[in-house]
Amino acid sequence: MVQIVEITDPADERIADFRHLNSSDRRPDLPGGKGLVIAEGVLVVERMIASRFRPHTLMGTENRLAELRGPGGDGLDGVDAPFHLVSAETMERCIGFHLNRGVLAAAHRPEPLPVDTALAGAETVIALEGVNDHENIGAIFRGAAGLGAQALLFGSGCADPLYRRTVRVSMGHVLRVPFAHAENWPGALDRLREAGYTVVSLTPDPAAPTLAAALAELRGRRVVLLVGAEGPGLAERTMRRTDVRARIPMTPGADSLNVATAATLACYERTRSV
Repeated sequence: MVQIVEITDPADERIADFRHLNSSDRRPDLPGGKGLVIAEGVLVVERMIASRFRPHTLMGTENRLAELRGPGGDGLDGVDAPFHLVSAETMERCIGFHLNRGVLAAAHRPEPLPVDTALAGAETVIALEGVNDHENIGAIFRGAAGLGAQALLFGSGCADPLYRRTVRVSMGHVLRVPFAHAENWPGALDRLREAGYTVVSLTPDPAAPTLAAALAELRGRRVVLLVGAEGPGLAERTMRRTDVRARIPMTPGADSLNVATAATLACYERTRSV
Protein backbone atom coordinates (compact mmCIF):
# COMPACT_ATOMS: atom_id res chain seq x y z
CA MET A 1 0.00 0.00 0.00
CA VAL A 2 1.19 3.51 -0.79
CA GLN A 3 2.26 5.50 2.27
CA ILE A 4 0.49 8.86 2.70
CA VAL A 5 2.73 11.49 4.29
CA GLU A 6 1.43 15.01 4.88
CA ILE A 7 3.93 17.78 4.12
CA THR A 8 3.42 21.45 4.97
CA ASP A 9 6.95 22.83 4.58
CA PRO A 10 8.07 23.34 0.95
CA ALA A 11 11.69 23.04 2.12
CA ASP A 12 11.11 19.55 3.55
CA GLU A 13 13.85 17.25 2.28
CA ARG A 14 11.34 14.47 1.68
CA ILE A 15 10.07 16.36 -1.39
CA ALA A 16 13.51 17.54 -2.54
CA ASP A 17 13.31 15.45 -5.72
CA PHE A 18 10.65 17.84 -7.02
CA ARG A 19 12.54 21.05 -6.30
CA HIS A 20 13.83 23.39 -9.04
CA LEU A 21 11.75 21.80 -11.82
CA ASN A 22 11.96 24.97 -13.89
CA SER A 23 15.69 25.55 -13.34
CA SER A 24 17.83 25.04 -16.43
CA ASP A 25 20.90 23.88 -14.49
CA ARG A 26 19.48 22.40 -11.26
CA ARG A 27 16.36 20.58 -12.41
CA PRO A 28 16.23 16.99 -11.12
CA ASP A 29 15.56 15.43 -14.53
CA LEU A 30 18.91 16.39 -16.03
CA PRO A 31 20.70 13.22 -17.24
CA GLY A 32 23.53 14.12 -14.88
CA GLY A 33 22.95 15.11 -11.29
CA LYS A 34 19.90 13.37 -9.85
CA GLY A 35 19.01 11.94 -13.26
CA LEU A 36 15.35 11.49 -12.44
CA VAL A 37 12.32 11.00 -14.66
CA ILE A 38 9.42 13.26 -13.67
CA ALA A 39 5.77 12.52 -14.47
CA GLU A 40 3.10 15.17 -14.01
CA GLY A 41 -0.67 14.82 -14.10
CA VAL A 42 -2.87 11.89 -13.14
CA LEU A 43 -2.78 10.11 -16.51
CA VAL A 44 0.99 10.38 -16.92
CA VAL A 45 1.62 9.29 -13.33
CA GLU A 46 -0.64 6.27 -13.91
CA ARG A 47 1.39 5.38 -16.99
CA MET A 48 4.63 5.72 -15.03
CA ILE A 49 3.28 3.37 -12.35
CA ALA A 50 2.47 0.80 -15.04
CA SER A 51 5.87 1.15 -16.77
CA ARG A 52 9.44 0.04 -16.17
CA PHE A 53 10.02 3.53 -14.71
CA ARG A 54 8.73 2.69 -11.24
CA PRO A 55 8.23 5.82 -9.08
CA HIS A 56 10.08 6.04 -5.77
CA THR A 57 8.27 9.16 -4.58
CA LEU A 58 5.04 11.05 -5.36
CA MET A 59 3.66 14.44 -4.39
CA GLY A 60 0.19 15.86 -4.92
CA THR A 61 -2.93 17.48 -3.61
CA GLU A 62 -5.82 15.70 -1.94
CA ASN A 63 -8.02 15.86 -5.05
CA ARG A 64 -5.36 14.27 -7.24
CA LEU A 65 -4.71 11.58 -4.64
CA ALA A 66 -8.40 10.69 -4.78
CA GLU A 67 -8.27 10.51 -8.59
CA LEU A 68 -5.26 8.20 -8.50
CA ARG A 69 -6.93 5.96 -5.96
CA GLY A 70 -9.97 5.67 -8.23
CA PRO A 71 -13.59 4.75 -7.45
CA GLY A 72 -12.60 1.51 -5.76
CA GLY A 73 -9.82 3.12 -3.75
CA ASP A 74 -7.24 0.62 -4.99
CA GLY A 75 -5.61 2.56 -7.84
CA LEU A 76 -2.34 2.92 -5.92
CA ASP A 77 -2.21 -0.62 -4.57
CA GLY A 78 1.20 -2.09 -5.22
CA VAL A 79 2.96 1.30 -5.34
CA ASP A 80 5.87 0.92 -2.95
CA ALA A 81 6.57 4.62 -2.51
CA PRO A 82 5.43 7.49 -0.29
CA PHE A 83 2.74 9.88 -1.53
CA HIS A 84 3.50 13.30 -0.07
CA LEU A 85 0.19 15.06 0.45
CA VAL A 86 0.57 18.83 0.03
CA SER A 87 -1.52 21.92 -0.58
CA ALA A 88 -1.37 23.61 -3.97
CA GLU A 89 0.55 26.48 -2.32
CA THR A 90 3.16 24.16 -0.80
CA MET A 91 3.61 22.43 -4.15
CA GLU A 92 4.04 25.76 -5.94
CA ARG A 93 6.65 26.96 -3.45
CA CYS A 94 8.53 23.67 -3.71
CA ILE A 95 8.71 23.32 -7.50
CA GLY A 96 8.86 27.02 -8.35
CA PHE A 97 5.64 27.47 -10.35
CA HIS A 98 1.93 26.70 -10.19
CA LEU A 99 1.11 23.22 -11.47
CA ASN A 100 -2.50 22.86 -12.55
CA ARG A 101 -2.12 19.10 -12.86
CA GLY A 102 -1.61 18.85 -9.11
CA VAL A 103 0.45 15.65 -8.90
CA LEU A 104 4.02 14.58 -9.64
CA ALA A 105 5.94 11.33 -9.50
CA ALA A 106 9.68 10.74 -9.73
CA ALA A 107 11.57 7.64 -10.84
CA HIS A 108 15.26 6.92 -11.20
CA ARG A 109 16.45 6.46 -14.77
CA PRO A 110 16.86 2.77 -15.51
CA GLU A 111 19.75 1.47 -17.56
CA PRO A 112 19.29 2.40 -21.25
CA LEU A 113 17.82 -0.36 -23.39
CA PRO A 114 20.20 -1.92 -25.93
CA VAL A 115 19.04 -1.42 -29.51
CA ASP A 116 18.29 -5.13 -29.98
CA THR A 117 16.13 -5.17 -26.84
CA ALA A 118 14.19 -2.02 -27.70
CA LEU A 119 13.48 -3.20 -31.26
CA ALA A 120 12.72 -6.83 -30.40
CA GLY A 121 9.61 -7.86 -32.32
CA ALA A 122 9.04 -4.37 -33.74
CA GLU A 123 7.56 -4.26 -37.24
CA THR A 124 7.54 -0.45 -37.44
CA VAL A 125 10.32 1.69 -35.98
CA ILE A 126 10.70 5.48 -36.02
CA ALA A 127 14.32 6.66 -36.22
CA LEU A 128 15.32 10.25 -35.48
CA GLU A 129 18.36 12.29 -36.47
CA GLY A 130 19.06 15.74 -35.07
CA VAL A 131 15.60 16.19 -33.55
CA ASN A 132 16.48 18.50 -30.68
CA ASP A 133 13.09 19.93 -29.69
CA HIS A 134 11.66 18.26 -26.60
CA GLU A 135 8.04 18.91 -27.51
CA ASN A 136 8.51 17.43 -30.98
CA ILE A 137 10.00 14.29 -29.46
CA GLY A 138 7.09 14.03 -27.04
CA ALA A 139 4.60 14.41 -29.88
CA ILE A 140 6.42 11.75 -31.92
CA PHE A 141 6.12 9.29 -29.03
CA ARG A 142 2.42 10.08 -28.71
CA GLY A 143 1.87 9.53 -32.43
CA ALA A 144 3.90 6.32 -32.36
CA ALA A 145 1.80 4.93 -29.51
CA GLY A 146 -1.45 5.93 -31.15
CA LEU A 147 -0.62 4.59 -34.59
CA GLY A 148 1.23 1.40 -33.86
CA ALA A 149 4.95 2.10 -34.17
CA GLN A 150 6.52 -0.29 -31.68
CA ALA A 151 9.89 1.38 -31.00
CA LEU A 152 11.97 4.53 -31.48
CA LEU A 153 15.65 4.76 -32.30
CA PHE A 154 17.63 7.92 -31.56
CA GLY A 155 20.50 8.85 -33.82
CA SER A 156 22.96 11.70 -33.36
CA GLY A 157 22.00 15.20 -32.26
CA CYS A 158 18.70 14.40 -30.55
CA ALA A 159 17.40 15.92 -27.33
CA ASP A 160 16.86 13.96 -24.13
CA PRO A 161 13.62 11.97 -24.46
CA LEU A 162 13.20 11.78 -20.67
CA TYR A 163 13.04 15.52 -20.04
CA ARG A 164 9.91 16.43 -18.05
CA ARG A 165 8.38 18.42 -20.90
CA THR A 166 8.88 15.52 -23.29
CA VAL A 167 7.25 13.10 -20.88
CA ARG A 168 4.31 15.48 -20.46
CA VAL A 169 3.78 16.17 -24.18
CA SER A 170 4.00 12.45 -24.92
CA MET A 171 1.16 11.89 -22.41
CA GLY A 172 3.47 9.40 -20.72
CA HIS A 173 3.97 7.26 -23.83
CA VAL A 174 7.73 7.85 -23.68
CA LEU A 175 7.52 5.61 -20.60
CA ARG A 176 5.70 2.89 -22.55
CA VAL A 177 7.14 2.80 -26.07
CA PRO A 178 10.62 1.18 -26.05
CA PHE A 179 13.47 3.35 -27.30
CA ALA A 180 17.23 3.13 -27.63
CA HIS A 181 20.15 5.32 -28.63
CA ALA A 182 22.32 4.22 -31.53
CA GLU A 183 25.98 4.27 -30.54
CA ASN A 184 27.26 4.40 -34.12
CA TRP A 185 25.31 6.75 -36.37
CA PRO A 186 24.45 6.49 -39.18
CA GLY A 187 26.21 3.11 -39.27
CA ALA A 188 23.42 1.70 -37.08
CA LEU A 189 21.15 1.87 -40.12
CA ASP A 190 23.34 -0.67 -41.90
CA ARG A 191 22.81 -3.10 -39.03
CA LEU A 192 19.05 -2.56 -39.19
CA ARG A 193 19.06 -3.35 -42.89
CA GLU A 194 21.13 -6.47 -42.23
CA ALA A 195 18.51 -7.46 -39.63
CA GLY A 196 15.82 -7.33 -42.29
CA TYR A 197 14.45 -3.80 -41.96
CA THR A 198 13.77 -1.59 -44.96
CA VAL A 199 14.79 1.98 -44.09
CA VAL A 200 12.56 4.71 -45.51
CA SER A 201 13.85 8.27 -45.21
CA LEU A 202 11.46 11.19 -45.44
CA THR A 203 12.49 14.00 -47.77
CA PRO A 204 10.81 17.01 -49.41
CA ASP A 205 12.50 16.10 -52.72
CA PRO A 206 9.74 16.35 -55.37
CA ALA A 207 11.45 13.63 -57.39
CA ALA A 208 10.94 11.07 -54.61
CA PRO A 209 7.89 8.78 -54.68
CA THR A 210 5.05 9.60 -52.32
CA LEU A 211 5.15 8.01 -48.92
CA ALA A 212 1.88 6.17 -49.59
CA ALA A 213 3.26 4.67 -52.78
CA ALA A 214 6.58 3.73 -51.19
CA LEU A 215 4.96 2.02 -48.21
CA ALA A 216 2.45 0.20 -50.40
CA GLU A 217 5.44 -1.53 -52.01
CA LEU A 218 6.67 -2.60 -48.57
CA ARG A 219 3.53 -4.35 -47.36
CA GLY A 220 4.48 -7.23 -45.07
CA ARG A 221 8.05 -5.95 -44.56
CA ARG A 222 9.62 -4.58 -41.41
CA VAL A 223 10.13 -0.85 -41.83
CA VAL A 224 12.16 1.96 -40.26
CA LEU A 225 10.68 5.43 -40.81
CA LEU A 226 13.54 7.94 -40.63
CA VAL A 227 12.97 11.65 -39.94
CA GLY A 228 15.40 14.53 -39.51
CA ALA A 229 15.68 17.87 -37.78
CA GLU A 230 13.50 20.87 -38.44
CA GLY A 231 15.09 22.94 -41.18
CA PRO A 232 18.10 20.94 -42.36
CA GLY A 233 16.33 17.58 -42.44
CA LEU A 234 18.38 14.42 -42.82
CA ALA A 235 22.07 14.55 -43.67
CA GLU A 236 22.86 13.29 -47.15
CA ARG A 237 25.36 10.76 -45.75
CA THR A 238 22.50 9.34 -43.66
CA MET A 239 20.09 9.18 -46.57
CA ARG A 240 22.63 7.27 -48.63
CA ARG A 241 22.33 4.43 -46.11
CA THR A 242 18.57 4.12 -46.60
CA ASP A 243 16.68 1.91 -49.03
CA VAL A 244 13.91 4.28 -50.07
CA ARG A 245 13.45 8.04 -50.11
CA ALA A 246 9.84 9.15 -49.87
CA ARG A 247 7.93 12.41 -49.63
CA ILE A 248 4.66 13.61 -48.18
CA PRO A 249 2.80 15.43 -50.99
CA MET A 250 2.55 19.16 -50.25
CA THR A 251 0.45 21.96 -51.69
CA PRO A 252 2.28 24.63 -53.71
CA GLY A 253 4.12 27.12 -51.53
CA ALA A 254 4.79 24.68 -48.69
CA ASP A 255 7.81 22.40 -48.73
CA SER A 256 7.69 20.53 -45.42
CA LEU A 257 5.78 19.81 -42.23
CA ASN A 258 6.71 19.96 -38.57
CA VAL A 259 8.82 16.85 -37.87
CA ALA A 260 6.36 15.44 -35.33
CA THR A 261 3.49 15.88 -37.78
CA ALA A 262 5.50 14.24 -40.55
CA ALA A 263 6.44 11.27 -38.34
CA THR A 264 2.81 10.83 -37.28
CA LEU A 265 1.60 10.95 -40.88
CA ALA A 266 4.24 8.38 -41.78
CA CYS A 267 2.91 6.11 -39.02
CA TYR A 268 -0.60 6.56 -40.35
CA GLU A 269 0.42 5.67 -43.91
CA ARG A 270 2.21 2.65 -42.49
CA THR A 271 -1.00 1.43 -40.80
CA ARG A 272 -2.74 1.59 -44.19
CA SER A 273 -0.10 -0.53 -45.87
CA VAL A 274 0.57 -3.26 -43.30
